[in-house]
Amino acid sequence: MPSLMVHSKPSTCSNHKAVDAERSTKGLAATGVGTIDCARHDIKRPSSVGDLQKGEQYVNMDYLFFSSIKDTELVEVVVSYDIVCQWSIKVWDRMRQYLHHMHVDHEGGRNFVFLIPKFHLPAHIMACQTVFSFNYNTGVGRTDGEAPERGWSHINPVATSTREMGPGSRQDTLDDHFGDWNWKKTTLMAISLLRKIKNAVSDRSDQVFRYHQFELGIPKHHVDRWKEELKLWEDDHRNPNPFETRYKSLTLDAVRRALAQQDAVEMANGDAYVLHEEVSASQLIITGLDLEEQQYVRRNVLKRKIERWIDIQHLYVPILRRIRSDREKESDDQAEIKAEQIELLLPSGMPPRRDCDYRLRELEWQLRSSQANDALDELRNGLRLQAYLYIDKDRFQRGQHQNTRSRGIIQRVKDKINAAAIKYRVARGALRTLAAPLTKVGWEKPYPVLADADVKQLSGNGDESEGHRELSWIWTRLGDGSQIDAEVGLQDALCIEWCKSKARADRWSEEVQLLLEEMRRIAQFFESRAEQWDRRAQVVTAADEGIERGLHAYATQQAWQFRAMKARCQHVWRFVPQYVQIGLGIDVVPPELDTELDTIGEDPELT
Repeated sequence: MPSLMVHSKPSTCSNHKAVDAERSTKGLAATGVGTIDCARHDIKRPSSVGDLQKGEQYVNMDYLFFSSIKDTELVEVVVSYDIVCQWSIKVWDRMRQYLHHMHVDHEGGRNFVFLIPKFHLPAHIMACQTVFSFNYNTGVGRTDGEAPERGWSHINPVATSTREMGPGSRQDTLDDHFGDWNWKKTTLMAISLLRKIKNAVSDRSDQVFRYHQFELGIPKHHVDRWKEELKLWEDDHRNPNPFETRYKSLTLDAVRRALAQQDAVEMANGDAYVLHEEVSASQLIITGLDLEEQQYVRRNVLKRKIERWIDIQHLYVPILRRIRSDREKESDDQAEIKAEQIELLLPSGMPPRRDCDYRLRELEWQLRSSQANDALDELRNGLRLQAYLYIDKDRFQRGQHQNTRSRGIIQRVKDKINAAAIKYRVARGALRTLAAPLTKVGWEKPYPVLADADVKQLSGNGDESEGHRELSWIWTRLGDGSQIDAEVGLQDALCIEWCKSKARADRWSEEVQLLLEEMRRIAQFFESRAEQWDRRAQVVTAADEGIERGLHAYATQQAWQFRAMKARCQHVWRFVPQYVQIGLGIDVVPPELDTELDTIGEDPELT
């Protein structure tokens, strides 16, 4: 391999360190080993293991990659690498600088797809987390792309014995261990694929059902448009990405500005609902909401401000003066009332059967809706920040001082999360009270009950992967943009979740198809290897009759072994066709699936 210098541009993603040496390379012939593995079966590919001289430099990984695939006839190639977002940018330009025998035909009808392993994906920027995701790209099933990483637990203990070996001994030792790894994987195909197909059929049924149930509540013209957008993006990632949000829910500040503009128009037309020369009806409700929030964190400093606000409130709702007076007379407690204990008696908090202008109720409804949206935004932002702080603490904080400081910051963020949850619950409670007098129907759907279990990270509880997970509704209910522009925000939120739901259903459906095809090919592979050994047994010759008989017996034994492995696979998989048929919910198997099911389910002749 000739030395090669390739100009590298600054990374467009996170500052990954895979290409840097992790320690001094002085006096070392190799700092590690790189491998190319089958992402589906976790097996080392031929001509796919090589030494690294200084980290995972592109020149090393290019050489291994091209060596592994240059002589194959694969048409669809999915390449999984933890820094593939950077490595793949100029991979074909770098290939043209290598010797001709290293070149790979990457055009002539062949399709190369570059993806990032699922475990490594969260370390990348958001732009990479959809374009290079196994979850959102077609044809990969439930492959996670992490096969090369799993093998290191097997080979790492060998490092202490091979690091002082000569080049030949070291390579032979590694070849023996990698060959043993491949053979173990081959002999376990029957059991591993049976386990995978059992899980895949069950999870496919579950995710397809959830997808169809979710789709039932969406107008058909929206679904048709989203399917077209998703198909365009799947065919060419340069098209708009339907997995990324294109709309931001209206905030409370936006609602305030809109209501202020509405007040100005009504003032100009002489229709304004104003009983105070400085404070309009909407300003009354807005200020009341601010005071309500401050009651949770402040006390006596608010009392005078609340009292002034109550004086103005009595102009808009005179009956409240009598209500407060009656309650003061009935109260036996002569102690001074604290600010947070003062009842503001907003329209949603007024006693039942008390008259209140419907315009005040409508104003509070609009503001409470936007308040609930803001609370959810604050809740999501706090949870994302908390997740980052936990990662930062685990990875980078060392020592008592730094850990104590991190815990303090995390606790402050947690307090903000709890405050946002309380804010949402208060807003929702007000909406529930206002819904009846305002005859609002269907409001519960966009504003569900927030349980403690719903306040969790976007990644779930850590036990669910993307293909299995059920998101908390706070991550799927992204805000309806309030009454002002509900349609656009709701469509955007539904589009993203619909795309994710469809992707989960599609990947599990692909996984079932891939496993059935793999079962067919594995049985065929064992038979072809047995036939190879049969031909060798027929043509074996040796000068010594004993050696010739020994070679013939060995070849015959190898042929029998592969046929026994094929028979075991067919025996273990004999009920797979019926199981898949039940899981798919069909009485008639499609023709393209019928051949696969028949092949893996035929009764073997066990000997």
